[in-house]
Amino acid sequence: MISASARPFIAASVPVLQQHGVAITRRFYADLFDAHPELRHVFNQGNQANGAQQGALAGALVAYAAHIDERDALAPVIRRIAHKHASLGIGPAQYVVVARHLLGAIQAVLGAAATPALLAAWDEAYWLLAGELIAAESRLYERAGVTPGELRSLTVRSVERETDDIVSLYLHSPDGGSPGPFRPGQYVSVQVELSDGLRQLRQYSLSDAPSRPYWRLTIKREPAGQTTPAGRVSNHLHDHLRPGDLLRAGPAFGDFQPAAAPGRPLALISAGVGITPMLSVLNELAEQRDHRPILFAHAARSHHHHALRHEVDRAHDHLPALQRITFYEDPTAVTADPDAFTGLMTWSDELLTTYADADFFLCGPDAFMRAQWRTLIGHGISPVRLHREIFGPDQLAPFA
Repeated sequence: MISASARPFIAASVPVLQQHGVAITRRFYADLFDAHPELRHVFNQGNQANGAQQGALAGALVAYAAHIDERDALAPVIRRIAHKHASLGIGPAQYVVVARHLLGAIQAVLGAAATPALLAAWDEAYWLLAGELIAAESRLYERAGVTPGELRSLTVRSVERETDDIVSLYLHSPDGGSPGPFRPGQYVSVQVELSDGLRQLRQYSLSDAPSRPYWRLTIKREPAGQTTPAGRVSNHLHDHLRPGDLLRAGPAFGDFQPAAAPGRPLALISAGVGITPMLSVLNELAEQRDHRPILFAHAARSHHHHALRHEVDRAHDHLPALQRITFYEDPTAVTADPDAFTGLMTWSDELLTTYADADFFLCGPDAFMRAQWRTLIGHGISPVRLHREIFGPDQLAPFA
């Protein structure tokens, strides 16, 4: 718990960080990489280039300051961040480096307003959070039986094209078997060396059941946008990886575990490539012949962009209470599928009544998840039964 002497300084920081947070985080990352260029191999440089990471960290600082005494609210987010850090190989030494440059950035941007008392309060607050994360990450490394940052080479058994912009990689251990256990909904880090010598880690959800004799990663090619560069790692994997190649990967992490939910009804809600962790869950439930009511709701631009649809059909044969609903955003994407609708994902009163007691799990673009979150909250679904998986930089706060 934050000390009584530090608490008022942290509380007073909220409006200051709302105004200057992005300037602080931009300065922080610039100073960090200047002093420690090796950390460019750890931090996602794509998110640095498009500003997503700076914005996420600024939002996290605001949220942490605003909720610093709400441990119950922060606990699940801290747990999720610990898993992400473990997938990146973050260790205690890096927290020391971050502390120095983060406090330095606060001082540089705020100038005289960054009094010794304010900096001391943020030093205390930072190490309060860092201590929790270091302890949680240590437990994750011990459970996985790895040291921070440990990777191994896996063999690409096959590369299967699912849609024009999505491929599935089937990975084996050197002995030809599964690379190891995982829980449905988890992800692994893979590392590639790009043409300029930059090594980058990216996390991809495992998209099949743990019982399979392989790991499957289903990866979308990220094109360039009007203001964002193309995803260098996803494009590299699409363009250069072939059967027989080796791919460096870490163990499975992630606390998004729908299959571990109690026996209540289950609602798996996804959009785009966010279908991947949901399929891992669905395939395991199909193996178990689960009898609980399960809703599998998915949104895609069109049926041409709907990856691995046949697996949902196959799971339906083994799940007597599975209900499937598909939404295609493209109004011309009309198919003969009676479970498919055109337009954005919506909820009928009848459907929400059927799944009023369900646990809801969301995965997809941020805007999609926020819209679904608000809709479900508006229909009386308790936030304690709403869970999300985030592929990009996370905010240290629950959805509003």
